[in-house]
Amino acid sequence: MHVLARRFHPGDDLRRSLQLWMKEEAIAAGWIMSGIGSLQQAALRFAHQPEPTVLKGYFEILSLSGTVSQDGLHLHGAIANEQGEVLGGHICKGCLVYTTAELVIGVTDQLRFTRQPDPQTGFLELQIAETDEITS
Repeated sequence: MHVLARRFHPGDDLRRSLQLWMKEEAIAAGWIMSGIGSLQQAALRFAHQPEPTVLKGYFEILSLSGTVSQDGLHLHGAIANEQGEVLGGHICKGCLVYTTAELVIGVTDQLRFTRQPDPQTGFLELQIAETDEITS
């Protein structure tokens, strides 16, 4: 295992920037160890909703978790608005960094994460392969 860290800057789209970073680093399997910062716009898909809800305003990123790879991301997060009210959901494109977003990613070379359509859920779902299965 090794660890990567990066700061994203004002105006960056959190999800798009993270996906680009995973492609640049050719990450086959990783996970969010820590994710904090602030947003000037949030795009969250709430439970059992087909589309994200876009929220305007200023938000603190309280937590960010998920699996990441060059082949796709699955991210959930909790944010707090200016009154301290907390919302959480699936992190979608459109979460725009306000002042900073600081991410620490754990990476393993023993696994490969891909995403494949799942007819039961209708979503791209995680497929896990051990590295020795890939090279065999």
